[in-house]
Amino acid sequence: MLRIIDARTGEPVDAAPARRGLTRVEVHAPGSDTTNLRVLLVADLLVRALELGGTPVWALLTGGRRQAELRAEATALGIRPFEDSPDVSAGLGEAQVVHVAVEGGAATGGVRIDVAPAHPEGPGMPDDTRTGSGVLRLALLARHHSAPARLEAAALDEARAILARWRGSVARWARLPSRPVPDEVRGRLRDAWEDDLDVPRVLDVLHRVESDPELPDGARFETYAYADRLLGLDLTRDLGSPS
Repeated sequence: MLRIIDARTGEPVDAAPARRGLTRVEVHAPGSDTTNLRVLLVADLLVRALELGGTPVWALLTGGRRQAELRAEATALGIRPFEDSPDVSAGLGEAQVVHVAVEGGAATGGVRIDVAPAHPEGPGMPDDTRTGSGVLRLALLARHHSAPARLEAAALDEARAILARWRGSVARWARLPSRPVPDEVRGRLRDAWEDDLDVPRVLDVLHRVESDPELPDGARFETYAYADRLLGLDLTRDLGSPS
């Protein structure tokens, strides 16, 4: 069961308290800077985690005057589209409403996830948002959403190297016989992301899987493909490419 920390109370709550009940995810991103982009990324992770658990989701975006620019940056980062937020006062009978917003932003009703700021090294948006490479996405995922993210050149270089290595490894592992994701590994992945979307722990599991000499490469491939349903890093992008 996915549990998140409600920023209003500091207490963990179920993101989907009713079995198969609809959860409405409402994103509050009034700007188009890297912090607001991070808010959308956290909401994207939340939607993915809920869907992996079988929960239907209605995902909405309420923004400001630069919403079109923000949506373009989000698409480049692999964030799936959110609907424009209508007058939803009546709702659709949802069992839960979760608001995702910038830390210290305007107050909202319902459960709230606060997202700490993301600080680029220089002014403006890092170029990686426009390449479709996933580098910025991975750099942001490497820090828990409650902790500030400093997007210095070294952090982006590290993310770039890890992403290239993982995509190359996944392409190689895919050439070997498939093996199921080990139950223990699957459990560690789900325990991580169901604990307040602790994606850094998910990445730690993948690092251990990468270097575990006991795991067959076919199981590594399936593990990375499974985890990427949450991460959205397009880790299988290079399948079929020359070695």
